[in-house]
Amino acid sequence: MLKPKKSLGQNFLQDENILRNIVGSLHLSSGDVVIEIGSGQGALTKHLVDLPITLIGIEVDKRAIELLQHGYGAKMTILHANVLDVDLREISQKHRKKLRIVGNIPYYLTSEILFWLFDSRMVVTDATIMMQLEVAHRLVAPPKNKEYGILSVFTQFYTECEILFKVSRNCFYPKPEVDSAVVRLNFKDQLPQVDEKLFRSIVRTTFGKRRKTLRNGLKSLVLEDTVLDQIPFDLKRRPEDLSVDEFLNLSDSIRKITKQ
Repeated sequence: MLKPKKSLGQNFLQDENILRNIVGSLHLSSGDVVIEIGSGQGALTKHLVDLPITLIGIEVDKRAIELLQHGYGAKMTILHANVLDVDLREISQKHRKKLRIVGNIPYYLTSEILFWLFDSRMVVTDATIMMQLEVAHRLVAPPKNKEYGILSVFTQFYTECEILFKVSRNCFYPKPEVDSAVVRLNFKDQLPQVDEKLFRSIVRTTFGKRRKTLRNGLKSLVLEDTVLDQIPFDLKRRPEDLSVDEFLNLSDSIRKITKQ
């Protein structure tokens, strides 16, 4: 067994029942192209390599790469890379198929990995990933909830998200200080028409000042009072009160006013 590296956020999943449950939840079909994030020592990999799929593992730890090459190198493709540097569009184009993602991801990279997936949504069918239970709750949180925030809005905009099951901290080595959950993100085929860059900016900016009203938050976007006064929206509300649809409507209103 590899000695876990804290710098890489390594907590190795050791519970075979959980591993089988993850694979079972994927409902894989013959010919699927599956990307495994953080193959590590191959705990999940060994349940995937003999299925009639194309398996591509991404791993940054050179020690783990050697183990994977030795054990499974003939049955899969192993990429020695930081996951965020991998171009999913390129892989999808090569295999002429949309991708399916699975993995026990480094928890300190959860937000970055989610946005990496959002930015590659056109070539991803779904992602089944392990993350901190607390973060999983944030992804599915409704408005007017203390856990509702930037990740909630973007996750619910780009995907249909559900928590599949919880995983005890006792299932890992070393044992983390938090419990985990396996989350399924099904990427939407069609998104509402919106200026995506503006939408993202509004969500990030207003939640960056979540204790302030929308008006105060939007001023950070260098919007003059003359613009704010034209927005058909109650700007005394706070960002956590707005649904995804309301953020979309707000973005569209601002786009129309600023383009006049």
